[in-house]
Amino acid sequence: MTDILQQDIQYLAGVGPNRRKMLSEELGITTFGDLLQYFPYKHVDRSRLYAIHELTGDMPFVQVKGHILSFETFKMSARKERVVAHFTDSSGRVMDLTWFNGGKYAKQNYAVGKEYVIFGKPNVYNGRINVTHPDIDPVDKLELAAMGMQPYYNTTEKMKKAGMNSRAIERLVKSLLDTLKTPFAETLPDFIIQKLHLVSRDDALRKIHYPQNAKELEQARLRLKFEELFYVQLNILRYASDQRRKYRGYVFSKVGDYFNDFYKENLPFELTGAQKRVIREIRKDMGSGRQMNRLLQGDVGSGKTLVALMSMLIALDNGYQACIMAPTEILAEQHLQTIMDFLEGMDIRVALLTGIVKGKRRQEILDGLLDGTVQILVGTHAVIEDTVKFGRLGMVVVDEQHRFGVAQRAKLWSKSVNPPHVLVMTATPIPRTLAMTLYGDLDVSVIDELPPGRKPVATQHVFDRSLPSLYESIRNQIRQGRQVYIVFPLIEESEKIDLKNLEDGYEVLRQVFPEFRMSKIHGRMKPADKEAEMQRFVSGETQILVATTVIEVGVNVPNASVMVILEAQRFGLSQLHQLRGRVGRGADQSYCILVTNHKLADDTRKRLDIMCETNDGFRIAEADLKLRGPGDLEGTQQSGMAFDLRIADIARDGQLVQLARDEAQLIIDDDPECVSNRYALLWTRLRELRKSNINWGVIS
Repeated sequence: MTDILQQDIQYLAGVGPNRRKMLSEELGITTFGDLLQYFPYKHVDRSRLYAIHELTGDMPFVQVKGHILSFETFKMSARKERVVAHFTDSSGRVMDLTWFNGGKYAKQNYAVGKEYVIFGKPNVYNGRINVTHPDIDPVDKLELAAMGMQPYYNTTEKMKKAGMNSRAIERLVKSLLDTLKTPFAETLPDFIIQKLHLVSRDDALRKIHYPQNAKELEQARLRLKFEELFYVQLNILRYASDQRRKYRGYVFSKVGDYFNDFYKENLPFELTGAQKRVIREIRKDMGSGRQMNRLLQGDVGSGKTLVALMSMLIALDNGYQACIMAPTEILAEQHLQTIMDFLEGMDIRVALLTGIVKGKRRQEILDGLLDGTVQILVGTHAVIEDTVKFGRLGMVVVDEQHRFGVAQRAKLWSKSVNPPHVLVMTATPIPRTLAMTLYGDLDVSVIDELPPGRKPVATQHVFDRSLPSLYESIRNQIRQGRQVYIVFPLIEESEKIDLKNLEDGYEVLRQVFPEFRMSKIHGRMKPADKEAEMQRFVSGETQILVATTVIEVGVNVPNASVMVILEAQRFGLSQLHQLRGRVGRGADQSYCILVTNHKLADDTRKRLDIMCETNDGFRIAEADLKLRGPGDLEGTQQSGMAFDLRIADIARDGQLVQLARDEAQLIIDDDPECVSNRYALLWTRLRELRKSNINWGVIS
């Protein structure tokens, strides 16, 4: 059966070379197995026939048996027409079937007087029941009693234009299942199937497409979702276990002068309880003899950088170097400045290495890294270049991990005899179920309290008609000595348009606020110009900073108390939360104003309501996950998950993620080297999956 699932899809009846090309390009389906695992997104109950007199305009999809009385054609334009078929059933009542597209096909292929079953969503038009673009099947071609629940498959506009709609995919799947008579091989051991009361793989793969009822569908979904999540977790835990066995970490046994002097002389404020707890967890890891791989989650302004610096000082106390890698030059420069401010007066050499550091200056840094005189390196992707070599690299901090793949992180390991301790930081709070999937190989620490004296940012949603009163509020804040951010959206697809909006908006704002000085920054500016404008704002020379989302991370101006986000409906929740984190960094009450027009989708309103209700990044991340799914979350990957989930949903299947992880952990605990015959089926299947088109590399 495995071999036939590798068969090229063009050899399935009804496909051929042209359809094969479209299936491959549009849906990534190239084999029998790909089609089998292209699961329906919904099912509709086809087991019941309705009479026309039972239908109302608020019903879901229904089916009616009857015949066409006549066709009528109505001209809509020179090239378009609306075709209406008058349809009746045994009761004599009449309803209409309407085609705005494909009417010519309907007139040519559906005969007056012949019995059909029509299927579609009823609505009321001109006082009569109407179904637009119905599915139509001759009664003699349908096994009505055996139809059960009809699957619906996602297709693209290009496919629909070529006649490959959901119904066409359904016919191909039915043809495939009729071809594959032999039961599908089992991929889970019997003890797991029995323990969790799962149906067989054969049952699940057949009934996910053609269940007879809702119970069969739910059983099939449960089995396939569990299996998918189970193998993801098994792979993550196998990898983490392997790393722990293979790699011994440096033992940082002492906390010495660097750490203690900093704590006594330079620490600018008392650490929060959460910061102290996390430092204890990191110290324990570093002294354990195994390589630390820890994820540090903390909201904007929670003090992650200070924790990272104190962890790096432990490495220095034990005679090793440390490195912090950031995703952008702005953020790297911000980290450098923050670290230099914290270490003022201490004899510690800190250097910055980014793409713009060239020539003699760059060579001096490279030499200092090799001979150990550069003790802390702050950098971007430039750090992982082959020319960058360390004398004794003992600790690596990776900031905003979602911008770096594991392969990039692993390149840092090769720069040391033993792999250095790794602390991964993110200011994007990650829901627990997503964290255990995206970062399942890492231990997790959370800084869940803000430094004392910080007041929660007050967030309001206003409509653009309220801009005059908003401008007056901004004036009042600036007159009290505060500063203001005004953010325009900048989305890559329409960057030129958005840039024009920013430029035009900047000119408008200069006319609105002629009495105040303004700065402007966006991603298209040269780094030096951007830095100069930013410094004008940081120093207080300008009162208003007009910007795009380049200020989302890496900007710290405690005097800024107002964040105005224009066209806030164009931002995701996590991005709004990150932007809001730019204010509220001082002792004054700060404000975040979300400005939109009136026409908002329901999901957008929910997003904005959540922002106004809470400052809790984890609550916001959970809400974002539920509203948008993991593929769209800022902080995972905009294009999708790090690996493709065909049927499971991280947002909605949280309990199943936990169950899958628990079961996988039991197996890894029992067979850490993955050699036991008892689990041979699992290790074989995992190897097969790793060779498949699933991008396991990002998590392994």
